[in-house]
Amino acid sequence: MADGEQHSTTADAIRAAGLRVTDSRRAVLDALRRHSHASVDVIHATVLPGIPSTSPQSVYNALSDFTDAGLVRRIEPAGHPMLFELRVGDNHHHLICTGCGRIEDVDCVAGDAPCLQPSDARGFTVTTADVTFWGTCAECATPRL
Repeated sequence: MADGEQHSTTADAIRAAGLRVTDSRRAVLDALRRHSHASVDVIHATVLPGIPSTSPQSVYNALSDFTDAGLVRRIEPAGHPMLFELRVGDNHHHLICTGCGRIEDVDCVAGDAPCLQPSDARGFTVTTADVTFWGTCAECATPRL
């Protein structure tokens, strides 16, 4: 995809979410397309060369707006900073390596949201189940010589 097409697609996605298109929002969304499961710091570092005046707070504000609009999903795995991803609208889960911190998406094994039900919902209507699988990725599990 040509760079102009990428910006058009990015702007269209922001507009479709009901948000005003700004250079900062466009840069944040483009950065998230390059770095799935990214923290504010990673996204800020990616945006900074193109828009040097961008602050971490402006990145956080854009991500918060995107999350509220349903364009981005925020995940908060234990021991990790708040992370953001573009995969929304499904009930997928995450695999996290306890060695290197790598995060991978994994589809829900039971199908539609929520794919898991508590044994007693105590009157709640459950809409989402967040499951995080912790383990060691293949690279970390391979003995080093």
